[in-house]
Amino acid sequence: MFTQTIVRTPSRTLAEGITSAPDLGKPDYEKALVQHNAYIDTLKACGVAVEVLAADERYPDACFVEDVAVCTPAFAMVTSPGAPTRMGEEEVITGVLKKYYNAIEHIQAPGTLEGGDVMMVGHHYYIGLSERTNRAGADQLIAALVKYGMTGSVVEMNEMLHLKTGLAYLEDNILLVAGEFTDKAEFKDFRRIEIPEAEGYAANCIRVNDHVIVPEGYPETRAKIEAAGLNVLTCDTSEFKKLDGGLSCLSLRF
Repeated sequence: MFTQTIVRTPSRTLAEGITSAPDLGKPDYEKALVQHNAYIDTLKACGVAVEVLAADERYPDACFVEDVAVCTPAFAMVTSPGAPTRMGEEEVITGVLKKYYNAIEHIQAPGTLEGGDVMMVGHHYYIGLSERTNRAGADQLIAALVKYGMTGSVVEMNEMLHLKTGLAYLEDNILLVAGEFTDKAEFKDFRRIEIPEAEGYAANCIRVNDHVIVPEGYPETRAKIEAAGLNVLTCDTSEFKKLDGGLSCLSLRF
């Protein structure tokens, strides 16, 4: 069960954030704020407390707070973002995490790691090797996990931005899969829900206690999750999609 989440208000510089989909257009700041507030309300409806951090105008992507830390039951790992324009965000989150954790670890150069590449399944953590997360960063996280009695393993990636761009663990051995992860041997023993290519963005869902939060506008994905016996809430993240961001990116959950 999660009891706490941390989010960061989008900055006015949001439109300057990193994107691989310029064809979607620039995000609308005011609309993004409305969507972010609705996201907070949805998290609260799942029974968690939400700490809302102030916007940081220095970092257009800072609202994607998941990437700068990995929160485990035993410790928090402050990451080292693989995107140059995001370097420095991790320093800001350290002080916030000290309110919740006695044990805080840090990824050291030349390691890079972003939280979007880390998927928790019980006491095991899958770590995607992407353009943002390298082997050195993954190895440092695995060493820290072992130190605290947990385990980790790497997943080779070729297409997705982050591991959780195409995967979402929904608990009870249920795994949402899309794209290159559909046939990955690492995930063959899960009860897999395959997301159609047309709804690939919706693979980035989050299970928060008794609910699964799904991006609004993806009816087939919602129907498949409900057919698995799970309660679904939806949240519009269309402005954040323009910056390659999804539901998991917008919060730290622990």
